[in-house]
Amino acid sequence: MRALFAPGAPTWVLAQQFAVRGLVAVKFLAIGRILGPAAIGSVSVALLAVAIAESLSDTGLAQAVVQGEKAPTRDQLAAVLNTLVVRGLCVALVLIVAAPFMASQFHLGRSLLIQMAAALPLVRGIASPSYYVAQRERRFSRVAAIEIGAALVDCCVGLAFALSGVGVYAVLIGMLLGESLKTALTWIAFAPRPPLALHWSGIGHYVGFSRWIWAGSVVNLILNQFDKIVVGKMLGPAQLGAYQMSSRLAQLLLADAAIALAQYLFPTFAARHRADANEAARLVKRWLVVGACVLALVVLALRMLAAPLFAWVLGPQWQPAVPLFRIFAVNMGLGALIAVLVAYLRARGDARAATQASAMQVVVLVAVVPWAVRGWGATGIAWAMTAGLATAGLWMIYRTFGPR
Repeated sequence: MRALFAPGAPTWVLAQQFAVRGLVAVKFLAIGRILGPAAIGSVSVALLAVAIAESLSDTGLAQAVVQGEKAPTRDQLAAVLNTLVVRGLCVALVLIVAAPFMASQFHLGRSLLIQMAAALPLVRGIASPSYYVAQRERRFSRVAAIEIGAALVDCCVGLAFALSGVGVYAVLIGMLLGESLKTALTWIAFAPRPPLALHWSGIGHYVGFSRWIWAGSVVNLILNQFDKIVVGKMLGPAQLGAYQMSSRLAQLLLADAAIALAQYLFPTFAARHRADANEAARLVKRWLVVGACVLALVVLALRMLAAPLFAWVLGPQWQPAVPLFRIFAVNMGLGALIAVLVAYLRARGDARAATQASAMQVVVLVAVVPWAVRGWGATGIAWAMTAGLATAGLWMIYRTFGPR
């Protein structure tokens, strides 16, 4: 028990994943029931704008601090802090200036949502970089406590404001207060605290690593946001709300558990591969066979129960989203199997295969989505996602079991 709950134990990482994702899901499901698809679609556009801006400007410094061979000095932490503050300020200003244009492009009719969301990158940018040092040193218990606390504040405040009649702004108010609490706690709970001085030098050695993080952020941006951009632009906030909520609910019921499991499987596969590569290959086969059987049953059950599930969880106003949810159940099942494959490929040192699979998925999406949305709307985009995931999965299966 002592080892299970030690500060660096993986128990804290898994608890953080389940708690944070669960609280976010509860907040969006409850607010979705209160406000309806159009409101969720409107706030999704604002968060989409933040995600695009942050991905395109990702410095990769947080990951570089965690991965670096030596721990950063206090002056280097100051340089990291200054860089992140400037980045957050620039992203916020760009979003404020671009808010009217984005509101018109995504049929919002108001730009205040995007302007409110612009505060998020600034609040995140002023967090203490000692938070990344804590991750580097595997102080998972403190990190988990801060993340769960911020998510709890976000959930409770968002629901309270939604019930009080604030409307769609409740989502952003909760997020801003949650992020503000997290930022404040990073300065209170973690050392060494960087000096508040205009240091800019000493972090050049992070650039080589961080540029690949930036490239990965751009690829993930396309994979995670491209379909939502098309839905919001071409079909409007109501369709985007239905699309987003269907995806979130399917992810909660299928993919989130697989993502948390993959965090355990990666070091497990790596240890087995170091000891006996053939045994590791047999182990991943067993996981894939068992996982595919279980997921097939769960996907079939969710597709059959989709209509009563939406009526019970979200209410009758969300019934138009049921066909989308049935497709996303298939997508998240494929995503769960891909998570196992990614864990194994990285464990044996073949991270390139996962990157190649992501690139193939991007190609399929870019080729299929414009054609699919014209013929079948949001449903066509969801099936295009299925095609991209299937392509990526088949490639990773080939790299896993084919000739090396």
